[in-house]
Amino acid sequence: MRINFRAKKPGMVPPPPGEESQTVILPPGWHSYLSPQGRRYYVNTTTNETTWERPSSSPGISASPGPHRSSLPTTVNGYHASGTPAHPPETAHMSLRKSTGDSQNLGSSSPSKKQSKENTITINCVTFPHPDTMPEQQLLKPTEWSYCDYFWADKKDPQGNGTVAGFELLLQKQLKGKQMQKEMSEFIRERIKIEEEYAKNLAKLSQNSLAAQEEGSLGEAWAQVKKSLADEAEVHLKFSAKLHSEVEKPLMNFRENFKKDMKKCDHHIADLRKQLASRYASVEKARKALTERQKDLEMKTQQLEIKLSNKTEEDIKKARRKSTQAGDDLMRCVDLYNQAQSKWFEEMVTTTLELERLEVERVEMIRQHLCQYTQLRHETDMFNQSTVEPVDQLLRKVDPAKDRELWVREHKTGNIRPVDMEI
Repeated sequence: MRINFRAKKPGMVPPPPGEESQTVILPPGWHSYLSPQGRRYYVNTTTNETTWERPSSSPGISASPGPHRSSLPTTVNGYHASGTPAHPPETAHMSLRKSTGDSQNLGSSSPSKKQSKENTITINCVTFPHPDTMPEQQLLKPTEWSYCDYFWADKKDPQGNGTVAGFELLLQKQLKGKQMQKEMSEFIRERIKIEEEYAKNLAKLSQNSLAAQEEGSLGEAWAQVKKSLADEAEVHLKFSAKLHSEVEKPLMNFRENFKKDMKKCDHHIADLRKQLASRYASVEKARKALTERQKDLEMKTQQLEIKLSNKTEEDIKKARRKSTQAGDDLMRCVDLYNQAQSKWFEEMVTTTLELERLEVERVEMIRQHLCQYTQLRHETDMFNQSTVEPVDQLLRKVDPAKDRELWVREHKTGNIRPVDMEI
């Protein structure tokens, strides 16, 4: 296995003042460098191994003139196990090999210069580019305000101290849309009730006997007024029936299983998010285990160096193997985490685009049925107008003189006028 990282390679640096006399001849292939912090470390240009310990001529044993003995840190996906980036500016590529037996293991601190800011930031188990160090990402749909571009992060819950996932906001939007659709259907239902009640009252009023004794052309016009009420009642009954079949019912029945579908969708994405959180916890656990192994290796190495214990070379090798294994475990956990995040990302894109399509479809469906409502309303107005047209025609024909003539002819008692009495 090869574990790669980038470290600053300043080149050969002369020994600090006072150390010229302590210059030691290194084994073939090894060179000495100074870190930016002034600490000496050693690089094997043949095997690319790097260590704080001064290598000795004896195979399998390293020596160091100072008490600060530790090895360089592992990196995973370009990051040190501690979480800091392993790519400082002006770096040259170096690699650490896991060799059999005598390979130098990876430790807890690095001679490379650490960046002041990381390239990524993890929020609620999701890893994002750090806004201060990474360029702005290209949107998936740059020409639109698309769901798939603006709901990756979590949002502070206004109702509490927790957070709400961006996907949860989209689900709430969908469920709210379903509720609004239901309420619109209920509104149309109330409109239908008004129409039905209105038609019933019109029909009842058309049967009223008030002014039924009106005569002549005016009486005919009045009779037509009452008949127009019955015709209008029929128009409104038809209007209410069409509102039910063409507006209310489609609004109520559109996506009857929508809530169940959204619940399944929610559970699917939530399960992926839980898996991501579990993978992240595994990464942190593996990172902690690696740190402990590195500390254990450093402690044993220092004990051997200052002869505080009788640890053998095999003990050191065992600690190195455990540290290397911990590094492998960390890399495996990071790989599984990245796979889980990639799967969550893909499902998020697919699902948010589907939710976007469903919302467009919902809005278009409601728009079409509201247009149908206005069309029916216009038709009702036209039919209502047609019921009063006969009334208009008869009213224009009302002739008071003719009505008087007809009435006089029918009810006259005599046309001989009285005269004065004679003596």
